[in-house]
Amino acid sequence: MEQRDDRSGLHPDAAVFVISVAAELAGMHPQTLRQYDRLGLVSPSRTSGRGRRYSPRDVVMLREVQRLSQEEGVNLAGIKRILELENQVTALQSRVEELTDELGHVYAALQRSRRVFAAGPEGDVVAVERGQRPRRSTSAFGRPSGALVVWRPPAR
Repeated sequence: MEQRDDRSGLHPDAAVFVISVAAELAGMHPQTLRQYDRLGLVSPSRTSGRGRRYSPRDVVMLREVQRLSQEEGVNLAGIKRILELENQVTALQSRVEELTDELGHVYAALQRSRRVFAAGPEGDVVAVERGQRPRRSTSAFGRPSGALVVWRPPAR
């Protein structure tokens, strides 16, 4: 499902603005956009002729870089680090959502199977129905087995 910008009807990642239009939308000089591109702060898409094409998301990012610089007094190296960390947080949040969904599916499957594991008569792990015990068998000493014995003192 594509997400569109409510005001323009464009997809946020649609690379449609030439540098002069993006600069005007962001309230900056085109040379500033070129500098930000060289520093890796905002990297627009490129045409086959290597011309820059900015997306609505790029313009929002340019405005944020300007805000951090002018209002917060953060230098360009600091802004670059902030943007990298924000991207990392976004990626990690996405991964947490994926893992949470996966865990939910695994948990649901376990609830459907309702399997329980126990120690079997020979000490092996066996699957049993909830509320049931492993089947009993007779031990080598003629006694019923099936109970889990962790340690038994030697007979004298």
